[in-house]
Amino acid sequence: MIRIPDGRAGVPTRVSVIIPCYNGERYLRETIESVLAQSHDALEIVVVDDGSTDGTADVVRAFEGAVRYERQRHTGAAVARNRGVALARGDVLGFIDADDLWMPCALKRLLAPLERDPGVGMAVGQMEQFVSPELQEADFKFSPAPVAARMCGTVLVRRTDFERAGNFSPVLETGEFIDWISRAEAVGVNSVAIPEVVLRRRLHHTNHGVTRRDAQQDYVRVVKAALDRRRAMAASRGVS
Repeated sequence: MIRIPDGRAGVPTRVSVIIPCYNGERYLRETIESVLAQSHDALEIVVVDDGSTDGTADVVRAFEGAVRYERQRHTGAAVARNRGVALARGDVLGFIDADDLWMPCALKRLLAPLERDPGVGMAVGQMEQFVSPELQEADFKFSPAPVAARMCGTVLVRRTDFERAGNFSPVLETGEFIDWISRAEAVGVNSVAIPEVVLRRRLHHTNHGVTRRDAQQDYVRVVKAALDRRRAMAASRGVS
């Protein structure tokens, strides 16, 4: 059992994994199974259904007792993630989208640096992409090579450090996780990079960045906000 120093000797740290889902019945079962396959007993899974109109609820119902289910009106992934954080009881938070997969040792690898050093607030692993088997690979141009990725599914963060950065921005429909990591770094959350693949990112026709033609606008806003924060921090250091 992995334990993170928290002043309670012998008590395993509870990890909460939050899965936002909107009409994701097609892949959600595999995602949940990949999280349940992790070798950590104190594990909580929270699925926040963002107003789905498909069979998402039925998929979660099949995991009764192992998964917590919460439904909200359709207000976006950021709001769903924030709802999951509010419901979660864990000291450490993980996030994964409802169409991606954790590698079998993802949680173990991401927890290790948090266990070793109480000063580390966040661990970030690598990801690899794959085309969903029911689709033709010719439809997508991508590299299957592992890459360092600061994105949903590759990050594990202490709850206290998550709260330092604040909730996900509800005004962003795309890029809200990148925005959050930028804010976490701006407030001084220490992170460690894991040189191993922890996430398999599924590529399919209904990926949010594919279906939303205006997604690029959100990414531009995220980058601009990050640059503004860096300039403000640089100016502050110059004054001091």
